[in-house]
Amino acid sequence: MSQYLNIALIQSHLLWENPRANREAFSKKITSIPQDVDLIILPEMFSTGFTMSPKNIEASEGEKTLKWMQQQAKKSNVAVVGSIVFTENNQNFNRLFFVYPNGEYESYDKKHTFTLAGEDKVYKAGNSKLIVDYKGYKICPLVCYDLRFPVWARNVEDYDVLIYVANWPKPRIAAWDTLLKARAIENMSYCIGVNRIGLDGLGYEYSGHSAVYDVLGNQTGYSEKEEILYATLDKEHIHSTRKKLKFLEDRDQFSLLS
Repeated sequence: MSQYLNIALIQSHLLWENPRANREAFSKKITSIPQDVDLIILPEMFSTGFTMSPKNIEASEGEKTLKWMQQQAKKSNVAVVGSIVFTENNQNFNRLFFVYPNGEYESYDKKHTFTLAGEDKVYKAGNSKLIVDYKGYKICPLVCYDLRFPVWARNVEDYDVLIYVANWPKPRIAAWDTLLKARAIENMSYCIGVNRIGLDGLGYEYSGHSAVYDVLGNQTGYSEKEEILYATLDKEHIHSTRKKLKFLEDRDQFSLLS
């Protein structure tokens, strides 16, 4: 167990529907990350951009990108998390992988597919949350549109860190900023959002705003440009704040039926 967790948020332009080129670009970025970093966070669909045409991506590319994540994790002795287009049993998923430094991994399929873009028509939605135990931290990783649904993110597992990987477009970036802060405050956890920048293949613009919020909703990291953003999480900050302000003990009790 560690008191501190050092994280790197890679906010980057993504090459449209080009997994190989994106893997090469992220490989170069990862080589520049200091050795004391414990966790690297990549955007949603980091190997393709937010494509609604998974047919344009070779089915084997999902496995190739997962293997690449495992290689990066082992080589740098760091955990790596991000979502990709993944095809399995002739079905497509917006699947997030949390890869441990030893190459083992856990996965989460995006629960709330983005109906405005027709994501629900081409990607199968998941129905299970993932809570990762890593270096003494309980981490809940979610994907983009999940951010708009607080019930799904509700901290009934006493997790320490909430992560959102995203392709969140510029016209609605005010909602991104507001909801990340709200999720941190209401769940009394660190909340981290990693977005992309630049134009995608459909002409949509992304302005970044990757950020880190502490348990009280204070912003401790933020960026609007292509860069690697670093932050250190402190377990004592979580424990001392929750001990003093016992808001989670007063939360509503409920169970999700589906």
